[in-house]
Amino acid sequence: MRYLKTGIEELFWRQGRYMEYDTAEFSFGAYLAGVEDPDRPFHAIPVFPSRAFRHSALYVRDDSGISEPEQLNGRAVGTPEWSMTASLWMRGILGEHYGVDLESIRWRTGGLEEPGRQEKSRVKPPGRLSVEPVHERTSLTEQLLAGGVDAVLTARPPRAFLAGDPRIRRLFPDVRSAEERYFRDTGIVPIMHTVVLRREVIARHPWVANNLRHAFELARRPAVPELRDTAVCSTSLVWESAYAEQEAALLGDAFAYGLEANQAALSAILRYAADQGFTSSVLDVSDIFLPQTLTDAKI
Repeated sequence: MRYLKTGIEELFWRQGRYMEYDTAEFSFGAYLAGVEDPDRPFHAIPVFPSRAFRHSALYVRDDSGISEPEQLNGRAVGTPEWSMTASLWMRGILGEHYGVDLESIRWRTGGLEEPGRQEKSRVKPPGRLSVEPVHERTSLTEQLLAGGVDAVLTARPPRAFLAGDPRIRRLFPDVRSAEERYFRDTGIVPIMHTVVLRREVIARHPWVANNLRHAFELARRPAVPELRDTAVCSTSLVWESAYAEQEAALLGDAFAYGLEANQAALSAILRYAADQGFTSSVLDVSDIFLPQTLTDAKI
């Protein structure tokens, strides 16, 4: 087996456009955008290697006058790709939990830092939503600073924000508190990525899907105990064990795989996907994952 590691944007682009890998981590949003295509190149298994709350993903210009989510109504909001999973989640959360009217917003897509970014999937936003690319020679960060958009919804922070540019701030000033409230209300830690396998691989070797699923589960199990082990740090965070204890006390097993532990998260994202044009209707989990990976043998 050959293992290749790339940056996440490059990985998703190469897999989404050119199907370079037999199996790969992949954007859940981009996968949902093509899941109803009977000739889709991939199948997914219920493994979720990346999860994150995304209240931190909303950035506004400091002089925009926007201090509450509902003030996004009627504004121009940029996002790198409509199919970006972080954007899919936060649009749904804004509409369901914060009273934001998604149809009133002028959505603009394009590269966060570089002009010319394109969708990795064939997603088609519904006509009731205004979604257009920004000018091909500008980036979303440039548009935000120049006033072309009032906010940006992006998983990766703008470089100007990271550099301390005072003209950009997060919409939610206390991100941790907002995300904790969301979890207490819903029990959801949003799913960002899944794992996909090429159809040809499954056709030749049907056993690969479940073997891979079990391998991911076996690899996951030691992770949290290692973080909570005070004998030695496994990351560069000095208080990692204290962080891990606090997170486990609030979230439980936040990175659990499979369907049973993820019913609330999957139900929410499938509703949001139907509302935002990723799918034609609210799908069932049996429509999006390989059937043989949805059950286990019992003793």
